[in-house]
Amino acid sequence: MLRSGRGLLSKTIANAPYLFLTPSLLLLIIFFVIPVLAAFFMSFTDFDIYSIANLKYARFVGLKNYLNLFSDPLFWKSLLNTLYFLVVAGPLTIFVALISAIFLNSKLVRFKSLLRLSYFAPVVATLVAVSVVWRYIYDPRFGLLNYALSFVGVHARDWLSDPVWAMPAIILFAVWKNFGYTMMIFLAGLQTIPNTLYEAAEVDGAGTLQKFWKITVPMLAPTTLFVTVVTLIGYLQLFAEPFIMTGGGPMNSTLSIVLLMYREGFRYWKMGYATAIAFVLAGIILILTLIEMRIQSQGKQT
Repeated sequence: MLRSGRGLLSKTIANAPYLFLTPSLLLLIIFFVIPVLAAFFMSFTDFDIYSIANLKYARFVGLKNYLNLFSDPLFWKSLLNTLYFLVVAGPLTIFVALISAIFLNSKLVRFKSLLRLSYFAPVVATLVAVSVVWRYIYDPRFGLLNYALSFVGVHARDWLSDPVWAMPAIILFAVWKNFGYTMMIFLAGLQTIPNTLYEAAEVDGAGTLQKFWKITVPMLAPTTLFVTVVTLIGYLQLFAEPFIMTGGGPMNSTLSIVLLMYREGFRYWKMGYATAIAFVLAGIILILTLIEMRIQSQGKQT
C-alpha cells in the first residue's frame, strides 16, 4: 500500500506541469487554433454576407479564391505599395529610433525624462486624433508643410491627393508615429552595454565612430534583430494610416494588402476572398521574417 501510494504521488507530481498548462492550452485552442483553422477553411469557400445567417450558402470552391487573387491586378498593386512602404519606412524608423536612443543615452543630455516622454507620446496618442492633425499639416491651402516650404520657393502641393507623394506623406507620418516605441527598445539595449567597454576603448585611443561600430553595433545585434522583425511584421500589416488619411487613394497609390482585405471582406462581403488574402499575407510575413533571421544569423557567424 505504501509503495502504491508513493507511486501514485510520483505520477501526480510528474503530471503536475501538464495540469497547470491545461487552462492556457484550452484558451489557446479555443481563441487561436480553432479560429485560424476555421478561417483557413473559409478561404476555400465563397463565404459572403448570406453565409453569416446560414452556413449552407457557403460553397466550397477549392483554390478559386487564391487563383483569382494572384490574377487580380489590385492585389499586386497593393503588394507593391506595401513593400514600398516597408522598404522605405522600416529602415527610416529604425535609423531615427537608433539615433534618438543614442542621443538620450548620452551623459551630456539633460532633461532625459522629458525628452523620452515627448518622443514616446506619438506612440500612445490616438491614431485618429493625430491623423486629423497631420491632415491639416498636409492641407494644400492652409497646411503647415506648404507654408514652411514656401519660404524656400517650393510651390504648394496637395500631398495626399497626389499619387506620387501620397505614400511618402504617409511614410513620414508613420515614422513619426512609431519610432518612439522602437527607440525605447534600443535605449534599453544601450543601457545593458557595460561602460567599461567604452572606457577601455577610450584608453586605446578609439574615437566616437570606432566605438560605435566596434562596440555599440555588435552589442546591439540581438536588439536590432528583434526590432527589425517586429518592424517588418508591423509595417507589412499597414492599414490604419492609409485608411484614415487617404482611404487607399489616390488611384490606389496607398492601397495596402490589409486595406484591400478590409475592402473585400467588409465592403463587398467577399469573406472567403478576404481570408485568402489574409493567409497569403501571413505566408509573406513568415517568409520575410525567416529570411531576415537567416541573414542575421549568417552575419553573426562571419
